[in-house]
Amino acid sequence: MKKSGAWLVRYALEQLGIRHTFGIPGVHNTEIYDELNNSETITPVLVTHEGGGAFMADAVSRTSDSVGTLLVVPAAGITHAASGIGEAHLDGVPMLVISGGVRTDGMNYQLHDMDQHGVLKPITKATFKVEAQADIITTLYQAYDIALEGEPGPVFVEIPVNIALFKAECPTPITYVEYRQQLGVEINTNDQKNLAIKTLVSQAVDTLLSSKQVGLFLGWGCKEATEQAIELAELLDAPVATTLQGLSVFPANHPLHVGMGFGGYSVPAAEVAFKSVDCVLACGTRFSEIPTGSFAMQVPDKLIHVDINPRVFSANYPAQTAIEGDAQVILTMIVDELRQRTNNTAVKTSDMVETIAQQKEKYLKEWFAHDNKGKVNPARFFQILRNKMHDDDYLVVDDGNHTFLAAELMPIHKSKHFISPTDFNCMGYCVPAAIGTKIVNPDKQVVGIVGDGAFLMTCMELVTATHNQLGLIISVFNDGELAQIAQAQSVPYNRKTCTTLGSYKVEGVAMATGCEYIRINNNEEIVDSLMSAFKFSEKGISVILDINIDYSKMTRFTKGIVKTNLQRFELQEKVRFIGRAIKRRITG
Repeated sequence: MKKSGAWLVRYALEQLGIRHTFGIPGVHNTEIYDELNNSETITPVLVTHEGGGAFMADAVSRTSDSVGTLLVVPAAGITHAASGIGEAHLDGVPMLVISGGVRTDGMNYQLHDMDQHGVLKPITKATFKVEAQADIITTLYQAYDIALEGEPGPVFVEIPVNIALFKAECPTPITYVEYRQQLGVEINTNDQKNLAIKTLVSQAVDTLLSSKQVGLFLGWGCKEATEQAIELAELLDAPVATTLQGLSVFPANHPLHVGMGFGGYSVPAAEVAFKSVDCVLACGTRFSEIPTGSFAMQVPDKLIHVDINPRVFSANYPAQTAIEGDAQVILTMIVDELRQRTNNTAVKTSDMVETIAQQKEKYLKEWFAHDNKGKVNPARFFQILRNKMHDDDYLVVDDGNHTFLAAELMPIHKSKHFISPTDFNCMGYCVPAAIGTKIVNPDKQVVGIVGDGAFLMTCMELVTATHNQLGLIISVFNDGELAQIAQAQSVPYNRKTCTTLGSYKVEGVAMATGCEYIRINNNEEIVDSLMSAFKFSEKGISVILDINIDYSKMTRFTKGIVKTNLQRFELQEKVRFIGRAIKRRITG
């Protein structure tokens, strides 16, 4: 049978259950776009910038059971999208990245002629270049499998324009199920490997039972293991801290939840609760820079580390017991063995719950008591927003000071319902990621939190939200600065360089993109403003909340990492930095 490459792309994506693609059509992929327009199950979504499209695809993967898929032009489309692809790569998020390619039957120096694979190799798990129409289906199936297996990530497939455009003789298309059957894919029943895992689980349980106080540290890898994590925490009366990306994997309304990280950079509930911890069970985390407070986290010698990627073990903190595997599977095994060996009763009891509750209440009162000088208190805003949102609504956060305010002050009650850029830490994430989240969760409320600097990067993507009548609520924390870095500059430099933004009117962005605009000047306006925003959202109208935020009170995270990094300086350099700051403060 003869089929065009574009038809084969459509067929493969339909078989894989892809529901949306994100990108911009160009001369090298128009045939594929035209073919997707014929699909009954796939909707191609036009974006304003391929970088925004990549963040949308990332959010689709994080908040649904579908793999986010890009369909972009070669060269410029790929380099524009690279930030979003890099974010997915470092955060362990699956993504299919499909681009057109120059003709393979033409001359040199064609339009968009570049080595895309060299560019994308550092930020993808694998790259493929299709050589013939007959290879398209199996290549896309293989790319999909690689994106999901082990630690997930992006995979790139280049389809040259001549292969997409023209027909060629191909074997009868096979379904994805048939492809898997042909590979002979079966559940791994390797008895030796399973025995090794069981032995390690027993060692882990021995350590847990012999410890005075266990603490859990959970990352995004636990996103499907919330139930098991709750069981384990309750059995051990263990405080539970999370990473930033994994903030939602353990419900914040559970009495053993303490917040992001533990130590001097964390909120008081986490710092106090983990002071008595002599054993940490970490699961689904790499112990990367942000959740460890720039590696200030003090981890006890008794560290049990569970992760699907064995390369993370002992990379930053030595593991006493390292168990490679899926979080849900391994935690289930640990819980089952604990129950068997303790006759199905709680292993330990303490006043941990009461301690955590007292520290949380104390910290919130501290925020409420802060003088905001007529501006919006972040704690007040998040408290009211939390009351307005349902547990299964989504919060999408950008990179900046607001990120850590949200982490400290906005409780998240359901797994995968908080998403944020983390290890790649890319500004401009919120608006497009909120769009992607809403597209695949149309019945849920999606609220974005973004600083005014990050908002500038991708705010025009709200045209896509308006065009698709999504009804987003984008909360712009407006203070005229790149606040996270400005605050970090204030201690060692006592000045702000290139962190004060040029003046712009957020209302003008709303007018340009077809959104409603609401200004929140102070605490008294929060309730009515949110009520109005939610009413517009229910009608499919997106809203920009322009929030006169008060950033004068630093988060625990910001204070902690500034202190940690300054302490790392040698004495001579420390004296130089502190002396310079004092001199500038005196002289102005």
